[in-house]
Amino acid sequence: MLTGAALAILAVMALVLVRAIIGPTVYDRVLAVNIFGTKTVLLLALLAFISGRLDVLDIALAYALINFIGVIAVLRFFEYGDLATLAKDSIEEPEADA
Repeated sequence: MLTGAALAILAVMALVLVRAIIGPTVYDRVLAVNIFGTKTVLLLALLAFISGRLDVLDIALAYALINFIGVIAVLRFFEYGDLATLAKDSIEEPEADA
């Protein structure tokens, strides 16, 4: 039964990979990569449970955090064009005296 669950996760990962390749917009592709990362964490946790090596769960947790931060960074890059600048709306420019 656990092997069937692992195969189902792999099938979903394959479908999401197809969406990442043919996604019409960049946001579809980023969402597909995020889902792929989430399914990878789920697969790692399942494989850790199947093999009895629960120390692999630490790796899955670290990968989940990296996946989350990476998706936020990619979306910020596509929205602002740079990772170091702040949002243009939040920066108040001083008014020049005439």
